[in-house]
Amino acid sequence: MRHRQAIALLALVGLFVAVYLWLHAIGIGGAIKCGASGGCEVVQTSRWAVFLGQPVALYGVIGYVVILIVALAALRPVALVQRGWGVLLVGLATVGALFTAYLTYLELFVIHAICRWCAGSALIITAIWVVAVWGLRRNDRMME
Repeated sequence: MRHRQAIALLALVGLFVAVYLWLHAIGIGGAIKCGASGGCEVVQTSRWAVFLGQPVALYGVIGYVVILIVALAALRPVALVQRGWGVLLVGLATVGALFTAYLTYLELFVIHAICRWCAGSALIITAIWVVAVWGLRRNDRMME
């Protein structure tokens, strides 16, 4: 149960980061605050900041909302004993982590700039993935 609570909390934090980046991308959030490096602005204005016609941050918002909803649904007493919820959380976190790994690759090797907010989101989705895998393995061992 604790791992699902942790995933929900991490997803909520990730959601705040993604919403901040998305609001900036659609012109509502004003100038992005990223320190003196300017890397965030370079990344956010690159051609890679849009995917399938939408700001990449919107996919982060959607992803974190879905993970948050699933993690909260997985906390229901009846769901705590159902393995499928853990598998779903691992699957969602894996998709998010793989997409984030691709975006991080672009930052490092194509754009040559690092967005601190994006790096923070990458750490959050990685933590969600680690907790989801750990929780699923822990539950599998307890069921044996």
